[in-house]
Amino acid sequence: MITPQYQIRRRGFLQAAGAGVVASGLSGLARSASADPGTGRAKSVLFVLMSGGLSQLDSLDPKPQAPVEIRGEFSTIHTTIPGVTVSEHLPLLAQQANRWSIVRSMSHTEHNHLLATHVALTGRPTPVPRGASDLDRVQSRTDFPNMAAALDYVRPRRDGIPTGVSLPNYYIEGPLTWPGQYSGFLGPRHDPWQINQDPNDPNFKVDALSLQPGMTPQRLQSRRDLLEQINHPAQLASDRPSCSFVEQQDVAFSLLTSAKVTTAFQIDRESAETRERYGRNKFGQSILLARRLVEAGVPVIQATMGIVQTWDTHVDNWGRLKNTLLPQVDRGLAALMDDLSSSGLLDQTLVIVMSEFGRTPKVSNLPGEKLPGRDHWAAVYSLLAAGAGVRGGQVIGQSDSIAAYPISRAWSPADLCTTVYNALGVDDEAFLLDPLGRSSPLRNGSVIDSLYSGREG
Repeated sequence: MITPQYQIRRRGFLQAAGAGVVASGLSGLARSASADPGTGRAKSVLFVLMSGGLSQLDSLDPKPQAPVEIRGEFSTIHTTIPGVTVSEHLPLLAQQANRWSIVRSMSHTEHNHLLATHVALTGRPTPVPRGASDLDRVQSRTDFPNMAAALDYVRPRRDGIPTGVSLPNYYIEGPLTWPGQYSGFLGPRHDPWQINQDPNDPNFKVDALSLQPGMTPQRLQSRRDLLEQINHPAQLASDRPSCSFVEQQDVAFSLLTSAKVTTAFQIDRESAETRERYGRNKFGQSILLARRLVEAGVPVIQATMGIVQTWDTHVDNWGRLKNTLLPQVDRGLAALMDDLSSSGLLDQTLVIVMSEFGRTPKVSNLPGEKLPGRDHWAAVYSLLAAGAGVRGGQVIGQSDSIAAYPISRAWSPADLCTTVYNALGVDDEAFLLDPLGRSSPLRNGSVIDSLYSGREG
């Protein structure tokens, strides 16, 4: 197997042929000229993911004039954007719409949760054909790296701050592990740091940041010094697996000794009033923890709401959205935006709120179920974006009268990923090599420049 390598291709500057060499001093550099809007504005990106599929019709793209079998059970409320409405169960978002861009024309073709998640988090379809069974669609080391992993590869850190953190749970259901959550063919070294504890738990603690009883920082440093003597550089030069192991040791040591990271996870330092503003539930406290990780300088944070089926509202769509899902999202996001705005961090933090796809326009009942819902739908769906130069108070894109298809320019997950890389200042000619030695550009779509310009692309 060929080790994946990163390279930057510049006309007349770096020749890739036959190299297999990492241009380490150039990785992750932003373009110096003709930059797209938003280039390099973001020091951090926060993804708020609603796995399962948020219904666009019952949240961000309601159609109150559509037939009852389309429009659903909710009323709409006006936002601070003239003429724009959202679900009645998003009152705080409606009040804060001046801070957000609502994108109503996201679109792709994958209607399966697993494959759609890979597309959403990587901007790529799964790299090899998958079988008909979901067991054939699970996470694989042949997958394309997600954005946190790719960023860690092109812009490695040595300061004890992880490039990517995902919380509070992994997308997994029984034997099924959703693809797109980690570094794929780049290998485990670049996997985002996964947190699987509930920040709302009174006993919340990240074990990886805790020294064993009796272990002091001084003793830990002594052990590290001994390991460095054992792992002589000359020996490591001929032993790549050992080298990889040492690199992982370095990462672990950096985490244990990073005051910024350790402090960020001490969520109990927040006041009771602050914690209440975010909502005393798993999602609300995860958003609060994500804000603390932004403050600590973590470049890519993924905060999920629920497990893989939480937003998969085939049954009781309106009850679940009304009673739990939308109120928790509304409250948590409102508190987040208030805090990022007041601290000035919103100017350098790109916030994306998204699902892997939307829900069908037509209401339906699964066999044997009395409570109706909506099924999977990727042809059009909605997301929210804010911060790092994104213009608030606007709607980008338009769906048809029943929120079934875009009637303006459609934006894809590839475009979204390209926009994120652009915001982080990743060079537009940055490439990865897959295990077969084939180069793949990180930026494989178009920057959603309407986010910054306010003009439709």
